[in-house]
Amino acid sequence: MSAAPVFLRLLGIDVGGTTMKAAFRTVDAAGALGRPEHAARTATPPDESAADALGAFAEQLIAAHGPVDAVGLAIPGIVDDTAGIAEFSVAPTWTGLPLRELMARRLGTPVALGHDVRLGGLAEGRIGAAVDSRDYLFLALGTGVGGMLCLDGRPRLGPHHRAAELGHVIVEPGGAACGCGQRGCLETIASATGISRLYQGAAGVPASAREVAALAAAGDEQAASVWSHAVDALAVALLIAVTVLDLELVVVGGGVAEAGEQLLGPLRERLTARCTFQRPPRLVGAALGDEAAVAGAALHALDLLASA
Repeated sequence: MSAAPVFLRLLGIDVGGTTMKAAFRTVDAAGALGRPEHAARTATPPDESAADALGAFAEQLIAAHGPVDAVGLAIPGIVDDTAGIAEFSVAPTWTGLPLRELMARRLGTPVALGHDVRLGGLAEGRIGAAVDSRDYLFLALGTGVGGMLCLDGRPRLGPHHRAAELGHVIVEPGGAACGCGQRGCLETIASATGISRLYQGAAGVPASAREVAALAAAGDEQAASVWSHAVDALAVALLIAVTVLDLELVVVGGGVAEAGEQLLGPLRERLTARCTFQRPPRLVGAALGDEAAVAGAALHALDLLASA
């Protein structure tokens, strides 16, 4: 049986705080997205020069592997997907940057721009863990905590492009200061940064979130306490989301979620225990791992072409 003919060719790029990841995807005439091809990575400059580095990265990939019909970009920070503007980002340091226009002009091809977590959630809904759900929350537990909300099969951005920022739900009033200016946000407790900070404060020695998870699994009491604290905070935040939105499914991704059932098992139990009239959602791990935003960027580019 011969392969379906290629209808479109896309390039998806995820611009992280330290690393840019990219892959090509083909789309057949039926609209099916092919497997990633020619995956590549490069360092992300920490300052505004990242825009030039991004353009050079894309140019090099296209020169090496052939032209594309569109490019999708997934970027961190506050993003206006509609206007194609990187409103604010700490790493890279972008403020009010019309990145979509700049990249489209430089590459000579249509460019779609979106928030990295939202595009990761989009990919989980189209080709990942949420393919059978029309109402789900994608929660990314990484350096920070981000979210993407899908309602009735459509990503919900909100009028100010800030929907589903669950990392800044206050779960511990008067708690640790958060970078957003509030205190006691979920991000200060359940992000990789928060877990690492809390463990160092308790044990007096540094450890990554992955190391804390391993220590907790091995019976270290301080690590187990920090891990349990993170799970409790997540259960509180998710109960708020479930109460407001009546969610069918929650997909948990990001580096912290790589702990698998060490995280998801107790989180299911504690969320269910907190529900009274609410129906607890299905709670699953992400299927696409750290490639979700790259796939989502390609899908965003496909949507751009479909809407033209």
